Amino acid sequence: MWDERFSGDEYLFGTEPAEALVRLKDRLIVRGRTLLVADGEGRNSVFLAQQGFDVLATDNSRIGLEKARKLASDAGVAVEYRHEDIYHTDWASEAFDNVVAIFIQFVPPEKQAQIFAGLKTALRPGGVLLLHGYTPEQVTFGTGGPSNPEHMYTQQLLSDSFSDMNVTLNSSYHADISEGRGHHGRSALIDFVAVK
Repeated sequence: MWDERFSGDEYLFGTEPAEALVRLKDRLIVRGRTLLVADGEGRNSVFLAQQGFDVLATDNSRIGLEKARKLASDAGVAVEYRHEDIYHTDWASEAFDNVVAIFIQFVPPEKQAQIFAGLKTALRPGGVLLLHGYTPEQVTFGTGGPSNPEHMYTQQLLSDSFSDMNVTLNSSYHADISEGRGHHGRSALIDFVAVK
């Protein structure tokens, strides 16, 4: 499905980073080894590499990764890209200073606990987790994301899921975003940052 969505010259979510990532990047460990999961066409990994982070970005779409590599090359930055299925990942294979997950709302509710546990496992002690996505209200806006509200995040879900971490930000809000054709217009959003 994602190969199909990423086909063509257009970058579905644009080439600029998620607005939340720009705003929250200072909460990450500066220049740290950083994992971006399900990074798609590379807009967020390229941005962090431009900021001096040591970035590994993964995605399950080979087409998305090809476009991400081109974006990184055009920007003159080095990013390690890896073809990887988020559901079959050895999260413990490397310890990261930062783990970033932006709009991974394709994860169904029955798999969320598995993926959240994986994100924690990938962090070294003291490492920072940054999640950004939609709240269930997003389905009424219809400006991006899946149509099933159970795929979205609530503040309670995230605080419960990461109760063993030091939560430094857990905020839901409405904002107008313009991130390619895929995310455009009034949106119901949530930002979450926690330290392992």
